[in-house]
Amino acid sequence: MTAAARIRIERLGKTYRSREGEIVALQGVDLAVDTGEFVTIVGPSGCGKSTLLYILAGFLPPSAGEVRVDGAPVRGPGVDRGVVFQEYALFPWLTVFQNVTYGLEMKGVPRADREEIARRYIKLIGLEGFERRFPRELSGGMKQRVALARTLAYEPGILLLDEPFGALDAQTRELMQDELIRIWEATAKTVVMVTHDVSEAVYLSQRVAVMSRRPGRMVKEFRVDLDRSPSREDVVLSQRYTDLRNRVWLAVREEVLKDAR
Repeated sequence: MTAAARIRIERLGKTYRSREGEIVALQGVDLAVDTGEFVTIVGPSGCGKSTLLYILAGFLPPSAGEVRVDGAPVRGPGVDRGVVFQEYALFPWLTVFQNVTYGLEMKGVPRADREEIARRYIKLIGLEGFERRFPRELSGGMKQRVALARTLAYEPGILLLDEPFGALDAQTRELMQDELIRIWEATAKTVVMVTHDVSEAVYLSQRVAVMSRRPGRMVKEFRVDLDRSPSREDVVLSQRYTDLRNRVWLAVREEVLKDAR
């Protein structure tokens, strides 16, 4: 682990209690993420990826261990962490502009300031000209861009992404992946994402962490040292990308097959 990590997760555990008994979702999870780093978590379905993200977001309390952000324990949600979900969660009665400014208004940001911030992020996500449109008038990819802009507008240092493109068709998903890389490079955010898509994880991330089957824990990490300056086609057709993707896929596959034995 890096001594100056922005995010530090140590010996984290989460147990749910139900009428049928206890369900151990996470056990002994350790992970460190540096400032400005893009880390993606993959693993078998039900391994606790989203649970881990929600604990980091402050939506769920841990049962054991600790999560620290900038050295301080996470005790609940905070403006230092912005969350983007698979479902867009936009307010259907508000326009694109109003959706983006909503959180700023709730924070008490003066009107002139929040309008300037909203214009900046709407331009960043490429939706200039759609400010007065309602969510029902947007495609899935455009809605997810608005969700990203709304989260970015209050300028959290950390982005937490829970399968953010899972509801999109394959072509739109690829466009949004490229958009996310561009936004990450432009804003230098610290990003933690969970996904089922190994190809997506390798394409986007600087590091991929693989979780075991439940109870989830970190079993392998892969450093992704891809040159993303060429076109998408050049990146995904490169031997380096193929090799990394296969190694991560095999690590996840090994965990998935443990359930079948």
